[in-house]
Amino acid sequence: MRATFKAMDQSTQQDWAIIAKEQQAFVAGLPDRILDHMRLLSGDFGGFPVDRLQHSLQTAELAAEAGEDQEYVVCALLHDIGDTLGSTNHADVGAAILQPFVSEANHWMLKHHAIFQGYNFFHHVGLDRDMREQFRGTEHFDRTEAFIARYDNPAFDSEKPALSLDLFEDSVRAVFKEPKHSMYREILA
Repeated sequence: MRATFKAMDQSTQQDWAIIAKEQQAFVAGLPDRILDHMRLLSGDFGGFPVDRLQHSLQTAELAAEAGEDQEYVVCALLHDIGDTLGSTNHADVGAAILQPFVSEANHWMLKHHAIFQGYNFFHHVGLDRDMREQFRGTEHFDRTEAFIARYDNPAFDSEKPALSLDLFEDSVRAVFKEPKHSMYREILA
């Protein structure tokens, strides 16, 4: 079944009952689409020592081994998911995807991680390595600085055996099971 309107202002409650049912099924498939998109990072080195998928997996593994909670580990895994579609603003893309499903602290960390990682290389490409200083004193500065230092920065080890995305599939499914922050939350329940 499909709605019958030609313009949204002509839609009916019956139309939206059809759409809501379809949307529930579509949202339930989000973890599969997320995992499929992560697989696109395999083989994409972009000049780095490891491909983007292995970097993401190494970041998540380091976070998991350090005892970070499941949501944090999934954020570590997906922190660069925006690389393929948001090549010039990957942190914003990844943060937007995760925002409905994660805490405000994790969302902020994701949104700003590229600027914080810049401390480690911006000076090599003509940018200000201290760009992160504009955020010093904010609530999540230390959290984001630690994420970079402990997990994102050291996750480029080409000598490490390849990791499998399967290691984190259950965690991705758990985090994306139900949005925490969405204006559509009620109709998706």
